[in-house]
Amino acid sequence: MSRTDTTAPERTGSGPLRQRRSLAARLLAVRELSLLIALGVLILVTTVRNDRFLTGQSVKDLLLGCAILVILAVGQTLVIITRNVDLSVGSILGLVAFGTGELFLAAPGTPWPLALLLGVALGGLCGMVNGGLIAVAKVPALVITLGTLYAFRGIDYYWASGRQINAADMPRSFLRLGNQAVLGVPVLFLVALAVVGAVGFHLRSYRSGRELYAIGSEPTAARLSGIPVGRRVFTVFVANGALAGLAGVLYAARFGTLDAAAGTGLELQVVAAAVVGGVAIFGGSGSAYGAALGAVLLTTIGSALAVLRIDPFWQQAVVGALILAAIGLDRLLALRTATRLRGRSTHGA
Repeated sequence: MSRTDTTAPERTGSGPLRQRRSLAARLLAVRELSLLIALGVLILVTTVRNDRFLTGQSVKDLLLGCAILVILAVGQTLVIITRNVDLSVGSILGLVAFGTGELFLAAPGTPWPLALLLGVALGGLCGMVNGGLIAVAKVPALVITLGTLYAFRGIDYYWASGRQINAADMPRSFLRLGNQAVLGVPVLFLVALAVVGAVGFHLRSYRSGRELYAIGSEPTAARLSGIPVGRRVFTVFVANGALAGLAGVLYAARFGTLDAAAGTGLELQVVAAAVVGGVAIFGGSGSAYGAALGAVLLTTIGSALAVLRIDPFWQQAVVGALILAAIGLDRLLALRTATRLRGRSTHGA
């Protein structure tokens, strides 16, 4: 028996699937445009209150501050689209960051590109642990990654044994990577943009990327249509781990001083950035570009509140309100989309 061709609806150019994708594309465009407008309004209001907010150094600091969160949010997007979540990314980042410092202590002459590759590989290995446990144990990703969050952090604490690695212990060429700029744009932010572009292009243009949306929309239907659901989910966890590893190496280059607590609590900011950026927590919808905008928006909110001398408590309150609003909007848009599709189907009949 031949395998079902999941691309058939795309070739015919008709049917409910095409309608659903067209509606989803328009809704995503609206979400991303609304994020840009909100970001612009926030910057404008803050600049009016304090004209130093948009100085060259302030913009550079803002881009540096959001670069690592952007990379993590894009990796988390791959996972959430498939109706899963990875709570261990902060621990993976911390483990890789400390491991990078240890590498330079043990072998001071190590070229930083090699350290970068090793960090990505270590992060990918952690992602393989997550994906393998989820595939074998058939346990929800929330439970597995909550466990590995503590397991990876425990390994990090055992490895560090209370020690701290300082910037003086690492090569200057590596530390320059964390602060160097090209035409005024930090290198870390350029790396983040490259990650966003690569992941966004893959999700939009490749069959394996489109299949992730099918898995998140309806896993059973995706499996029946011939999509290798288990393999795709395993792959996105490995990719997410690798991106967390990349973020860990960049974290080491950015801050220099490392201990076992690096990245603690970051996983909640990552999920928040993805959800605020329009990635549906229920799976099947979202984009890397929206997640990146969500990360930039959350970072800008933190910087703006500090500039305006507003209590940090309100930053957490605003982020919480944004998450609730994003989830509510996702449900509203999903209901409206389903209603419109049913209306078209009835009219066509």
